[in-house]
Amino acid sequence: MHIAVGSDEKTHLTEAVIADLTRRGHTLELYGPLAGQEGDWVDVGAEVARRVASGAFQEGVLFCWTGTGISMAANKVPGIRAALCADAETARGARRWNHANVLVLSLRLTSEAQAQEILEAWFSSPWDPKEAATVAKLTLIKTPGDSESPGVSAGRSSARR
Repeated sequence: MHIAVGSDEKTHLTEAVIADLTRRGHTLELYGPLAGQEGDWVDVGAEVARRVASGAFQEGVLFCWTGTGISMAANKVPGIRAALCADAETARGARRWNHANVLVLSLRLTSEAQAQEILEAWFSSPWDPKEAATVAKLTLIKTPGDSESPGVSAGRSSARR
């Protein structure tokens, strides 16, 4: 599998995950400091997400200190379902029910042992196609001012009062 991997800093955890992914036989492309480039969490998250959304990579793995910011950046890209996973069960559910295509890990909270458990759950959990209609709703959610994507009504009337 082709996987884009990015982080806003290079750490022991990022190196351990890269080694694990390589051992699993995945082809990786690194982004941000992992590739010797500068980049903050917004830029790295957006770049990896764009590469996955374009089809250049099947999945992505992202890291930042808490994992929250880079998740937010990645999820701004249409077609991305980035999941911040702190444990194997969350990773399993993200894959099965949410069809997550980008795994996000916290550099602060994730140990190497937890990362290995999360990766095992991530790669061994199949997507449940019965969830397709629910996941498809994600593409219909529209943010204020977003005129390009179809939207789901927020339950408010468009009539002026």
